[in-house]
Order: sequence, then structure tokens, then C-alpha cells
Amino acid sequence: MQEQEPWVSVDEVARHLGIAKDTVYRWIESKSLPAHRVGRLWKFKISQVDAWIEAGGAAEPDDKEIE
Repeated sequence: MQEQEPWVSVDEVARHLGIAKDTVYRWIESKSLPAHRVGRLWKFKISQVDAWIEAGGAAEPDDKEIE
């Protein structure tokens, strides 16, 4: 049986990405960071957050990829 990925908190996502908690909340609102509301708390799957980052979800509109 495969173990399910745990849900993590805003604190854990901020630590994982090396950013402030305020940035996590801002990205939920303005950039569609994949998050799920559980009562008053936001919960995340690290694999979804990583995929969102890799797809450019956190990029600024004027960021250019370096090739």
C-alpha cells in the first residue's frame, strides 16, 4: 500500500520554499497557489506546490527565462 502525502501548513510551505508566510498568503490570493481551506486553515500538498513553482506560477509577469 502506498503512503499518502501528508497535508502541510502555511508555516511548512514557507519553510520549504524559503519565503515569508505573508508571501504564501499573497500567492494564494493573487497567483493561485494550490491550497485547500480546511476550516480556518490553509493546507497544501508539497508536490502540488513544487509543480506550481516549476510551471512558473510564482514568476513575476516581467520575469524572463534564462536559456
